[in-house]
Amino acid sequence: MIEIGRVIVKLAGRDAGLKGVVVDILDKGYILIDGQVRRRKCNILHVEPLDKVIKLKKGAPHEEVVKALKTEKIEIKESKKKDKTKTEKPKKIRKKKEKQVTEEGLKKEEKSKKKETKDKKPVEKETKLIN
Repeated sequence: MIEIGRVIVKLAGRDAGLKGVVVDILDKGYILIDGQVRRRKCNILHVEPLDKVIKLKKGAPHEEVVKALKTEKIEIKESKKKDKTKTEKPKKIRKKKEKQVTEEGLKKEEKSKKKETKDKKPVEKETKLIN
């Protein structure tokens, strides 16, 4: 009953209710399907064969399957991949930290300024002349 080119309806999974075609018979209990469903390995128990058979080669490419299904008047949505253009990654700009002005901060700054002015005063050296 299951043969290459047999039109099937998927019963289980994400593609349930969609039509496809048997493209290849794989291991015991598995087939390769394509069509309205995604091209993939499928359990025979998850499909229901219909009475239509399409002439296809074993392992036929997706384009041939689409043409064959169009002759049987089964529509297929074809998804085209979008062209992805590369863009530059945004560069991270670091923010500058702003000092918070508080009373304590002002007092500390004044003290540090006073220390600097004391340190900068010229030191008078006593010179003794020894005769």
